[in-house]
Amino acid sequence: MHAPRLLPAVLTLAAALATAGCVQTGSTTAPTTDPSRAQRELAGLTVAAPHSMAGYSRDRFPHWSQQGNGCDTREYVLKRDGRSVQTSQACKATSGQWLSRYDNKTVSDANALDIDHMVPLANAWRSGADTWDDDKRSQFANDITRPQLFAVSASVNRAKGDQDPSQWKPPYRGYWCEYAQNWVTVKRSWQLTVTEAEKSALIDMLGTCQWQSSGQPTSSPAPAA
Repeated sequence: MHAPRLLPAVLTLAAALATAGCVQTGSTTAPTTDPSRAQRELAGLTVAAPHSMAGYSRDRFPHWSQQGNGCDTREYVLKRDGRSVQTSQACKATSGQWLSRYDNKTVSDANALDIDHMVPLANAWRSGADTWDDDKRSQFANDITRPQLFAVSASVNRAKGDQDPSQWKPPYRGYWCEYAQNWVTVKRSWQLTVTEAEKSALIDMLGTCQWQSSGQPTSSPAPAA
């Protein structure tokens, strides 16, 4: 009858092993809010015209920084988002399997993956990051605390580019709900602005959400082709 007391110790050990790279788990970056909260947070974002791109360069957002255990941010995200990920001594992913959320495709070659910034660097610049110093921009570009970085197929990441949700949405409609929640979370956390068109698109995407009794968000099923 004392067996349940072992659970905290087991969970602590598993977490420690995962941190050390001994156990590979699936992605843990679930959306941080339910749809109604995301809608309230979206309503609280400042709506403004985009800032000028004058002075912008990806170099103004230094990445990828070291995240411990010899891994940089890209390598950290690949390990976090993949399953059965094996790495070299230099922390490079040599094998594994990843679900590219935006297009719902399974990828088994790390070289075919990009690490996407949920809110692209150029969009952040237009939304207020142009006023930050490079240190803060680096923190944004390497943010593994919020739902800002995801391993996705290179093709879908490059199709997205620096576009906001009024210009580009994930081709897999089943991810629209979570995508919109994550976008709002990042913009709110970093106090970035949104455009009128961007806000309208996010409202539409949050409208695809359903909230199950289990407490897990899901999206409405995609319409039949």
